[in-house]
Amino acid sequence: MKSAYDIILRPVITEQSMEAVEEKRYVFYVLPTATKTEIKAAVEEIFGVKVEKVNTIRMDGKVKQQGRYPAGRTASYKKAMVKLTEDSKTIEFFEGMV
Repeated sequence: MKSAYDIILRPVITEQSMEAVEEKRYVFYVLPTATKTEIKAAVEEIFGVKVEKVNTIRMDGKVKQQGRYPAGRTASYKKAMVKLTEDSKTIEFFEGMV
């Protein structure tokens, strides 16, 4: 059985994801095999908040090349965009970054 800390790998810290924090939307890199219900339960367990909605997207790795040979790829990953309910508290981890 996967623990909550195995499912949520790390937060996504970008300008676009930090702007969404004001609307109680948070973005995380998650385990590629994790389902939306597992992600919802993991976020609620780790941060003690109420999750309204979870959207996920699978991102393929980019093709990268150094020199002439061989062409390689960066790692593929999965992101989850989590929206909290209006009555839920915010996630304290992101408060200092906005």
